[in-house]
Amino acid sequence: MSDYDATAIGEYGTERHEGGCIPHAKSWGVVYKPTTTRPLLDMSQGVPGTPPPKVLLEALSQSSSSPNHQESALRSAFAEEMKTVYGREMDITQDDIAITAGCNMAFVATVMCLADPGDEIILPVPWYICRLSFVILLKRRRIGISTTSMAFLPSTSDCEKLINSQTKAIALVTPNNPTGAIYSPDLISKFAELAQKHKIALVLDETYRDFVDTMPPHTLFAPFQTEVLKSSSSWRSNVTHLFSFSKSYCFPGHRLGLIAASPDLLKHVTTTLDCLQICAPRPPQLALASPGLLPILRQSIQASAQSLKIRHNIFRTHLPPNWTIGSQGGYFAFVKHPFVGIPAITLCQRLAEELGVLALPMQFFCDDSIGPDLESFGQSKTDWERWIRFSVANVSDDMVKQVCGRLHECEWHLGLKAE
Repeated sequence: MSDYDATAIGEYGTERHEGGCIPHAKSWGVVYKPTTTRPLLDMSQGVPGTPPPKVLLEALSQSSSSPNHQESALRSAFAEEMKTVYGREMDITQDDIAITAGCNMAFVATVMCLADPGDEIILPVPWYICRLSFVILLKRRRIGISTTSMAFLPSTSDCEKLINSQTKAIALVTPNNPTGAIYSPDLISKFAELAQKHKIALVLDETYRDFVDTMPPHTLFAPFQTEVLKSSSSWRSNVTHLFSFSKSYCFPGHRLGLIAASPDLLKHVTTTLDCLQICAPRPPQLALASPGLLPILRQSIQASAQSLKIRHNIFRTHLPPNWTIGSQGGYFAFVKHPFVGIPAITLCQRLAEELGVLALPMQFFCDDSIGPDLESFGQSKTDWERWIRFSVANVSDDMVKQVCGRLHECEWHLGLKAE
């Protein structure tokens, strides 16, 4: 199948975009017959499990009736808020920020401005479902870089081998979706240096940045970033930062995202955005820009991060010992099941239909051509086809324990033999 087909259909007949994968997985759950003691347990989707804080709901209610246009107010307020993440001396101003209708829109507009049809974007494998779909839809070519270690971390040396005259950007997500892998500040800096060396862009999606233990997530925005990048130019020369308000602020349906990049690039981005969706929704912009609100919400974000950390620990503790966690962080844990010769997509269907556990298989996060590439890096098909993504965000602590309990039942209930 060509890289340019608008929808890629995989070996198992699954459309390679989130709009296809999630409903496909949900259809398995419909087959399951839940009871009051054994409900369907859904760990398939990376969405917040709690509503927005009450103070944000009140601000949304008030802003919904306002005719004001306040994008500049949110850009200014959020430039200040970012200092709590990246440090008080962080070198980002409101002129470096554009507000978008969700982070996916931010990615689409960025790719449209950085690359022409036929140009190449490097994506780590496995990749976030929508990233591949958008690259294909825009008729750009995806080039996959294998994350070969058990920790699912991409290698700059492997990446450099893939760069050619058609390469326009490296697109990373950290903490990663789907693997949960957290890229260290040092690794992020090395990718920024690599991109600068080859005069291409580094597109860094940090949607899950508020759910890591160590701050700042990286030092690219610090005033000494010129030393990090080994150049007289700042991060603005080639780094584009993406962010989604959906996870940190628990309101994914309001579709609010952000791009931080050089004002020169943003001139093209805002023109592109104006052609795609005029502007991002106004009520959430007005609500978040309410005086003093973002510092108050930071407390709620920190509480959510702590809850996620506890839930990750519960999952790790209760998971059957022969199920292997490759990486874990943000909203996700990426786990290899122990049943050799059974693709994850086959097991996930049985888990949903027979045990009432919804999770997403590796096959949803790569295409069929990636197998030989992974195998060339020493990963046999019996290894890479067994990975499953579990989301710990939209379930309770008790539900995580129940999921792990049902995974313990796989051998006798599903008649499977572990390695």
